[in-house]
Amino acid sequence: MLTSTLLALALQATPAVAEVPVPMPADTEVQQRIEAADAKLFYAAFEGCTPDVLTDMMLPDYRMIHDKGGLVADSREAFVGAIRQGCVDRATGGKNEGYKNRRLAVPGTRTFRRMGEWGVVENGDHVFFELRERPAGALGSDDPGGPDWVLVGGASYTHVWQWMGGEGKFRLSESISYDHGAALPYPPE
Repeated sequence: MLTSTLLALALQATPAVAEVPVPMPADTEVQQRIEAADAKLFYAAFEGCTPDVLTDMMLPDYRMIHDKGGLVADSREAFVGAIRQGCVDRATGGKNEGYKNRRLAVPGTRTFRRMGEWGVVENGDHVFFELRERPAGALGSDDPGGPDWVLVGGASYTHVWQWMGGEGKFRLSESISYDHGAALPYPPE
């Protein structure tokens, strides 16, 4: 009995073993993880209007640089706050009540460049849609009209994803969005 008690006390006093950082996955898994994180990021910021999801995806010192506004966010807090305000504006009674938009990555344009074991740079093109009311008859005499996703533009982007070995996941460090303008037809030929 004394031996059991001493063993139990000794095990309780043993310091916890530090978690060993998880190495960055192989390239195929890196691409899959980043594509999934990218889709989650844009869904939360656009269609889902769930800004709190973004907090866990970004580093605290995240930055967003945009060709239409320069440095538009110098921290995760500033970026998430701007998305949160946009969602408030879209809600019932907000100044942009009912506004909906969507972002889609253009297939075949993404590249992923590994930065050693530190992280990955993702480059690609994307297009943007807005939900608009289609007038009756726009698609023929039997068309009753209704909501329709309308292609409104496109751009290129660069995301810098840092591998967080202790967490076993990527977090977004920086985003650069550029070449905003008319979009190529979507889906691409």
